[in-house]
Amino acid sequence: MSVVEVQTSAGRTGKLSDAAVEALAGRLRGRLIRAGGDEYAGACRLWNGMIHRQPALIARCTGPADVRTCVAFARDRDVRLSVRAGGHNVSGAALVDGGLVIDLSALRGVRPEPDRHRVRVAGGARLGDLDHETLGLGQAVPTGVVSATGVAGLTLHGGYGWLARRWGLAADNVESLDVVTADGQFRVVDAQHDPDLFWALRGGGGNFGVVTSFEFRTHDLDHDVWMALVMYPAERTLEAMQFYRQHMQHAPDELAALCVLWSAPDVEPVPPAMRGQPVVVFLACYSGPPDAGREMIRPFCTFGESVADLSARMPFDQAQQMLDEDYPDGRCYYWKSIYLPALDEPTMSLLREAAAARPSPLTSVDVWAGGGAVARVAPDATPIANRAAPFMVAIEANWPDPADADDNIAWARDLFKALRELTGGATYLNFPGFVEEGTDLLRGAYGENYDRLIAVKRRYDPDDLFRGKLSVAVNA
Repeated sequence: MSVVEVQTSAGRTGKLSDAAVEALAGRLRGRLIRAGGDEYAGACRLWNGMIHRQPALIARCTGPADVRTCVAFARDRDVRLSVRAGGHNVSGAALVDGGLVIDLSALRGVRPEPDRHRVRVAGGARLGDLDHETLGLGQAVPTGVVSATGVAGLTLHGGYGWLARRWGLAADNVESLDVVTADGQFRVVDAQHDPDLFWALRGGGGNFGVVTSFEFRTHDLDHDVWMALVMYPAERTLEAMQFYRQHMQHAPDELAALCVLWSAPDVEPVPPAMRGQPVVVFLACYSGPPDAGREMIRPFCTFGESVADLSARMPFDQAQQMLDEDYPDGRCYYWKSIYLPALDEPTMSLLREAAAARPSPLTSVDVWAGGGAVARVAPDATPIANRAAPFMVAIEANWPDPADADDNIAWARDLFKALRELTGGATYLNFPGFVEEGTDLLRGAYGENYDRLIAVKRRYDPDDLFRGKLSVAVNA
């Protein structure tokens, strides 16, 4: 009788009989994909072209019942699990070598309830799915800035985007979740039902169970927004960051902005001679009254003589897709992040020097402005610490050829290390690299909330069924 080799929870090699695998397949409404099958290569493909893993089995689930079946199977047979929702975490957490992948990518339904200002979003939905259904009704949920991103992964570790300063992180807007826990129970979790689990899932990651759907609070957004996208010569980088620091210190919540050290793209109206050349970019979104929008973004457009100005008034769903072409499936990505206690002169000089040494012109150093609604949430209201940080740096190493991985990863790690030594900042876990720092990285991200997360983990997943590099440790 043939067998399927799998990885156990202890990292050893185990074996499943064909009969056991066929029995699992027979209990699923969705498809069970085995290594070597026709669909296998496609099912293993993630957004990050750097990730190449070989699960033993991939279960394309159609709903919570399939998820419960997979959880029970993995628990009873000691098979490592991972959960794929959008498959966009840069660390590749969606796949586990030799394990069983609970694949939610087919669950993309979105059901708005505009009268209640609520929307129910399935666990495999993308930001574009959510935007399509809510913005047509004049409502929005704060999410990320690239429409192909998965809602689940973004939300479970926080979720910064254009509306965060106004209405908080994606996690802050979760009202309830449908979750399958390690004991196989299907739970509807909110502030009254399993409140500790509800707390943990709003920023503490996906290692407490499988979230099959989210209920979000929606906000009225029935008008266009104003987007600034202005490029200046790299020689103005320090001046631009100084201006940005000062301007965002007193900005209204409706204004979100990034200062990006990048290379000018090969698009109109960028002059041909400047395409591919280093630039400093202001990216900003004003979501308040449109009549005030032009004036609100004007300072970014009049900072100096620009290389190119693509600023415009537009529907918010168009704003959500502005950056999509810069993050295609299959490109190589290695992203780190660090919260900054201040954007001071030594930090700005370090960022300028690092940007000048980028191995790839596709790579960027993105400085996010914090504050607003994100900072007004109590530090223990969710697991997310570092809310008061005025800025965050996203170190986005992006390159096309896998053969160039060593240089690009080393550049990002060196900048992260230098920033951490200089500032003592912690990591935002949606940009974690490959999680080389382990528990230290998690403790920094969660701060004083880490011990409470451990307690929740011990209660709902005492045997560490849902484990991974971004998981809190049961035995810590």
